[in-house]
Amino acid sequence: MQLRKTLLVGLVASVLLAGCSSEQDTVTLSPLPKVENQFTPRTVWDKSVGSGTGQYYSHLSPAWQGSTVYVADRNGVIKALDIDSGKELWATDLSEKASLLSSRLPALLSGGLTVSGDRLYVGTEKAKVIALDTTTGKIEWETTVAGEALSRPVVSDGLVLIHTGNGMLQALSETEGKIAWSVNMDTPALSVRGESAPAVAYGAAVIGGDNGRVSTVLLSQGQLIWQQRISQVTGVTEIDRLNDVDMTPVISDNVIYAIAYNGNLVAMDMRSGQIIWKRELGSVNDMVVTDNHIFIVDQDDRILSLRKNDGVTLWAQKDLLHRNLTAPEMYNGYLVVGDSEGYLHWLNMDDGKFVAQNKVDRSGLLSRPVVAGDKLMVQAKNGTVYLYTR
Repeated sequence: MQLRKTLLVGLVASVLLAGCSSEQDTVTLSPLPKVENQFTPRTVWDKSVGSGTGQYYSHLSPAWQGSTVYVADRNGVIKALDIDSGKELWATDLSEKASLLSSRLPALLSGGLTVSGDRLYVGTEKAKVIALDTTTGKIEWETTVAGEALSRPVVSDGLVLIHTGNGMLQALSETEGKIAWSVNMDTPALSVRGESAPAVAYGAAVIGGDNGRVSTVLLSQGQLIWQQRISQVTGVTEIDRLNDVDMTPVISDNVIYAIAYNGNLVAMDMRSGQIIWKRELGSVNDMVVTDNHIFIVDQDDRILSLRKNDGVTLWAQKDLLHRNLTAPEMYNGYLVVGDSEGYLHWLNMDDGKFVAQNKVDRSGLLSRPVVAGDKLMVQAKNGTVYLYTR
């Protein structure tokens, strides 16, 4: 399975990073829209963390807790930084010593950092999940899982949940890292690189699969409660037939919201999995769900606002087509997305109009911006982390 995923990078990542559809061989990035800034985001600090993710399709992203932010690069460097000053509190290198000279083998961190209590968790493409002490950076435990740990670890009910590249959802003991249970989510021969991180509520984990299904699993036993297909395999080419649910489902008021690549955006009943409503929209990006609205970036890089109770489109921002946008984030009353040329775009959530734009880093942005209290963190592909305030 690891080979299958690796071979897929050149095929599908090019589709995702170009934002193209199967009906066209090439696409053109929309020109940078001209925006008259209503405000200028202020840079609090920026810090380099190793070499970043380079040209790899990786959503490695920072985490935040209290007065500390945690950042990492793909090779294995993890740093704890003071949120106000950017001062380094500790640094750990998870790369391994090689036998020749002083070279080191990269740890291949993936999926993003997760902090919970006094532990920091991260997964690797080498099928490892690692827990570190948040105060010292010392490794508390390390566990080998079923495959590439591509999803962001999720901590709940004393368990660390990880979705591996070969379709296994595994639960590890939060204290010792021992595997408590495993559930096979079923993976087709060809899929988009990346895995859905589960959402948790009411003692259950809700997770998207590479087979176009959303599943609910009982946390205490690892028992499958129900599965619901939200995307049917269609189209002529292999890429047209991809239907992965790679985003993290959102649970709100006993309703699950999820979207599939080449598929549908759906609202489902939490208890039964029955579909309440659906829209023909495709994406691999996480979404923002508020009391009344859903905000998504679709697979062509349209930004849409939809009515939460029925999926009706309220507005659509089409001036960033094929700019390879990050997942959206809501910050200080605005919707914020990054693009592959390194710009942050700030949108009015009521009408989708641009209110500000700022250049972050020429290496480009791929990971979703992270809200840290009253600040916004952005990690560029080259490993530089920026902290902004409104």
